[in-house]
Amino acid sequence: MENSRKIVECVPNFSEGRDLSKIEKIVAPLRGKPGVKLLNYEADKDYNRVVVTVVGEPEAVRNAVVEAIGVAASVIDLTKHEGQHARMGATDVVPFIPIRNMTMAECVVLAKETGAMIAERFGIPVFLYEEAAAMPERQNLADVRRGQFEGMPEKLKQPLWQPDFGKPEIHPTAGVTGVAARMPLVAYNIDLDTTDIEIANKIAKCVRNSSGGFKYIKAGGVSLAERGITQVTMNITDYSKTAMYRVFETVKMEAKRYGVSVLGSEVVGLVPLEALVESAAYYLGLYNFSMDKIIETNLWE
Repeated sequence: MENSRKIVECVPNFSEGRDLSKIEKIVAPLRGKPGVKLLNYEADKDYNRVVVTVVGEPEAVRNAVVEAIGVAASVIDLTKHEGQHARMGATDVVPFIPIRNMTMAECVVLAKETGAMIAERFGIPVFLYEEAAAMPERQNLADVRRGQFEGMPEKLKQPLWQPDFGKPEIHPTAGVTGVAARMPLVAYNIDLDTTDIEIANKIAKCVRNSSGGFKYIKAGGVSLAERGITQVTMNITDYSKTAMYRVFETVKMEAKRYGVSVLGSEVVGLVPLEALVESAAYYLGLYNFSMDKIIETNLWE
């Protein structure tokens, strides 16, 4: 039966957000493949990064993504790369997310298979992180990526930071790639009406888990010079425990301390419908509202 098929999501992040011809080459292997559906790709010029979302059958998604990683390695030169987003590789991260009839353990296996293929085919060292991490020190992506592309040659010499796959030497232009298994997260950014990056950093510090904020928030400040604003950029790693509206309202509250307005917010990539339901209920003052009251969740397949 159709509903018995295993479905996995993969959200590879590539370090190119400005050259559309390169981006199209990178995503081309994800189009028209049996068992693979390209859902979305969003490029950001300030971050110089494109976030891609594909879903499908595990083996087919794995093979298509690895092919795209090979293209990225051939067209992206990190020695010439600049952008607001932290990065360690041409293909920076490759997380696998269970969607239907998939367990997290199966996603871990898929991540390991993908990491081995990347190292063997392209000579790119790979770190496993989140649920696929081989040791606690590698669960947090921020720890894995610390030092970025420029600092990786020295980092890889440390015994604690030997790659999970490949030699302890960065690819000269494609760097290092992180591969993970994780639950769905929401990439969420809030725009501030100020050019002062210190204000954005102070607000980010208030909401992120590592400095005493919300447990399931990773956050930082980013300057978007072309737009004349700054941004609090976040990953909400468990939207069921830290709702989007709660983070948005807290950022608004903290911004007032500095006489700064919140201009709006954006979701990068795709977002689970469930992540929006609680925020809709909050802002509309809905009583006893849940996913069960949404038409689409009651449709038969």
